[in-house]
Order: sequence, then structure tokens, then C-alpha cells
Amino acid sequence: MAQGNKPRAVFVVGPTGVGKTDISVSLASHLNAEIISADSMQVYRYMDIGTAKPTAAQRRQRRHHLLDVVDPDGEFNAALFRDYALVAMEEIWARGRNVLVVGGTGLYVKALVRGLFRGVGRNVEFRASLERTISEKGLGFLFERLKRADPNAGERIHPHDRIRIIRALEVLHGTGKPLSEWHQEHGFHDQRFDMLAVGLERTRAELYERIDFRCREMMEEGLLDEVSGLLEKGYSLTLPSMQSVGYRQAAQCLMGGLSQSDALASMQQATRRLARRQLTWFRGDDTLQWWHPDRLEDIGELLGGFLGGSGVD
Repeated sequence: MAQGNKPRAVFVVGPTGVGKTDISVSLASHLNAEIISADSMQVYRYMDIGTAKPTAAQRRQRRHHLLDVVDPDGEFNAALFRDYALVAMEEIWARGRNVLVVGGTGLYVKALVRGLFRGVGRNVEFRASLERTISEKGLGFLFERLKRADPNAGERIHPHDRIRIIRALEVLHGTGKPLSEWHQEHGFHDQRFDMLAVGLERTRAELYERIDFRCREMMEEGLLDEVSGLLEKGYSLTLPSMQSVGYRQAAQCLMGGLSQSDALASMQQATRRLARRQLTWFRGDDTLQWWHPDRLEDIGELLGGFLGGSGVD
């Protein structure tokens, strides 16, 4: 499991719909590993179909962590993910098993591997003022403000990334120092383990076909009923979890804003866009080794070799 001073972990990442869940269960069996989910939606209870959680049979086959952690109205973020995941990793290693981290949420993976700049806490009043500015002048106005105050952050943050624009301005307001300077000082070298990461990829046509098929399956398996049940439990449509891809379109269908066929088409399109964003994120990591999911045996040999054969079946 470990060679040298640090324990070892392996990662399988990639866009939604590429096939991470199926391959991870097979790999975990081969590597005698337990799986840590790095998926920002699978942490929510009662949200199973639309988040494509592992099936009950898959969860019985290999132990999974970081699933069903909070209710749909609960707070969860990259910092909490890192804290939970590090505890899970220590417990897995203590049981003499290997760690396999699997997911498509790039920020969660980055937080776990490299650490986070914790920065200042949330400033509710300042954030409210920024939201008012967005309502009055648009997000572009805030982005231009950020670029003037912190050009480096302006280069890294997408002009439509509302959350990161607000956070960067909040840090600047609270500390008087640009977020990019804090990141430079932090260095992001807080890695407690050695790791090897594999990215899963398919041709765009293949990936999109799988995404469209999976969205149809979700509708057939009862996504509308799942969302209806969430509404009956009192979870608001304005919650971030309920505004995510799939749940937003299903809610619009239930509220009469979209027909079921239009909701499905919108869900498929939004999921394809999500996959493109995820690929863009992961393509920026030159440490990733990219493989087609059909190369399961080769991927298993690669990861097993990195783990040193410890616990590998």
C-alpha cells in the first residue's frame, strides 16, 4: 500500500457519463480497495436517480464513502469534502485496504490532493451587496471589477463563474490582499499521500450517446417521482442541490414549465455541457494518464503496480 514515508492512493476521474462507476467497482475488487466518491451531488441523501449513485448491488460489492452525507438543504463544499475524505482514507488504510478515489468534481479532487486556502469566512452582508450589484448591473460588471483588483484571478476565473467571482472579491474585501496572492503564498503543497490518477475518456460522439441514453434511463427509472418526493419533503426548488442538472429540468416539468420530452432534451443538453466543463478542468492537469474505459485490465495493472502489489488480488 505504501512505499516510503507516505501512504498511497489511486484516483479515477473523468466527465459524467464516461463510465467511472462501473469501472471503479471492478478496479476496487482487483485492488482490494474501498471507494471514496468525489462527486459534489452524490453527497446528498434522497437524490439517487439524478446523481447516478452506485446501485445497492455495487455498494454491497465494494464499500463506498462520501455518499449520502447531508440532506439536500445541508451545506457541503470542497473543504468539508477534504476533511471527510481524509478521515475515510486513514480508516481504509488502517483496515489494510487501498484507497480508490472516484469522481468528476475537479475541485473536490484538487482540494483532497493539494489542500485548500481556507481564507476568510463568509461575509453575509458583503455577499448580499454583491448580489444586489449583479441584479442591477450584471455579473460582467463584477468580473471587470475583479480583473482590475486582481488581474491574475481574473485570468483564471471564468467570466460566468458567479461563485468564484464572489469569493475572490470577498477575500479581497476581508483581507485587503488579492486571492491570487493568498494562493501563491499557500503553494498548495499540503499533500499527505502519494497518488496516481487516471482519467477516463471516450470520443465525443460516444460520450454524448452515453449521456443521452443515461438521461432517458433516469426519466424511465423515476426521476420525476424522485423530485416530486423531494418537494413533498419540503425541499425548496431554490436550493443549490435542486438547481443541479437533471433536478432543475425535472422540477420545471413538474411545475408545468416544460413537457417531459422538452425536459429530457434540456437535461441531455445541460449534461453534455457539464461533461465539457469537467473535461476542460481535467485536461488542465498534465499529471493525469488518459485511458479508454475498455482498457480495464491495463488500468488495473497500472494502478496495481503503483500500489506496489499490496492488497491487490
